[in-house]
Amino acid sequence: MTPTTPPPPGAPRAEAVVIGASAGAVDALSALLPTLPADYPLPVMVVVHVPPDKKSVMAELFRNKCRMTVREAEDKEPLVPGTVYFAPPDYHLLVEPDRRLSLSSEEPVHYSRPAIDVLFESAADAFGAGLVGVVLTGASSDGAGGLRAVCAAGGGALVQHPDEAAVATMPRAALAACPKASVMYLEQIAARLRDLGRRP
Repeated sequence: MTPTTPPPPGAPRAEAVVIGASAGAVDALSALLPTLPADYPLPVMVVVHVPPDKKSVMAELFRNKCRMTVREAEDKEPLVPGTVYFAPPDYHLLVEPDRRLSLSSEEPVHYSRPAIDVLFESAADAFGAGLVGVVLTGASSDGAGGLRAVCAAGGGALVQHPDEAAVATMPRAALAACPKASVMYLEQIAARLRDLGRRP
């Protein structure tokens, strides 16, 4: 597979992207998000496992790196194309059926809040086959059930190659849960995401 492999012929048109990462997230996301253009036609939602008692610097960090608008997600705000939304610390990030974002303080999932599964599963319900889920490096199984939900809804599933991940536990769990997912290196994932934004 080459870095410029396009989405499979006949694949549904992407409407949104969800990304989950944990240990090693900053480096992995730095290989993806800054490569997307300012006019990227999809919203991108990101969950990174961050300590609940500290102010997250993820949005601020990537705001300075990216051409897209980057912000910390707020409750009840509508999704806007060309924007990266980071889940705030100690809140689950969900997508409502009307495709607005919502924040929840429900119990942690896989010991994490925000949890990747919560975002992926709710976004799969909202977008169905129009969703693309991406699981990156991390040290837990969070994201595996969520990616399975994305696959079950007919969406696209991309997983960072375990050999490249800083911590391979999360990609391996995601692949076990969703064997049909495309296994890619970060350069390839970045190219695929750009291709999704160029599709008519």
